[in-house]
Amino acid sequence: MIGTASKVNQDFLRNVGADETIDCQTARFENVVRDVDVGFDTVGGDTLKRSWKVLKKGGILVSIVSPPSPEEAIAYGVLQASVFAQPNVEQLTEIAKFVDSGKLRPVVETGLPLSEAHRAHELSETGHTRGKIVLRVVCCAPLKLWTGSLVSWMQETQ
Repeated sequence: MIGTASKVNQDFLRNVGADETIDCQTARFENVVRDVDVGFDTVGGDTLKRSWKVLKKGGILVSIVSPPSPEEAIAYGVLQASVFAQPNVEQLTEIAKFVDSGKLRPVVETGLPLSEAHRAHELSETGHTRGKIVLRVVCCAPLKLWTGSLVSWMQETQ
C-alpha cells in the first residue's frame, strides 16, 4: 500500500499499514507512483483527476468523494467505482466485530458537541484531519454507560 500525506503524518501512514509513503508537500504522487492496481481517492477534485495517471491498464479507481468519470476510465483503459456508506445493521455488526477484536482501529481526530457541528464541518473542509470527527449527541434521558463489546451493544439496542 502506498499512502500520501504531509511530512508530519508519514509515521501515521506507516502505522496504519503503508509500505511506501509520499510527502504531498514535496512530491506529487503522480510523478512518483506508476502501475498501481487500485487507486483509492478520499479527496476528490484535482486529486481524483491526477489519480488516473498512476493506474495500470485494467486497474480501478475508487472514490468515496465523487463518482469517477466513466469516460476517463475508458480513455485510460481502467475501471471506476464510487463507494458511499449506507447504514446497514449486518455490515455494522461485522465492522463492530473487527473493532472488538482489535483488527480494526478507528482513528478519531476530535470529538465535538452537536452544538459545534459548524466547527466539525469547517475542520472537515480543510482536508487536513487525520481520522474521523465525531459529534457527541446528548439527549434528555440519562444515558447508560456501556462497558461491554460493541457487537453486544448493537444487538441489545436493536
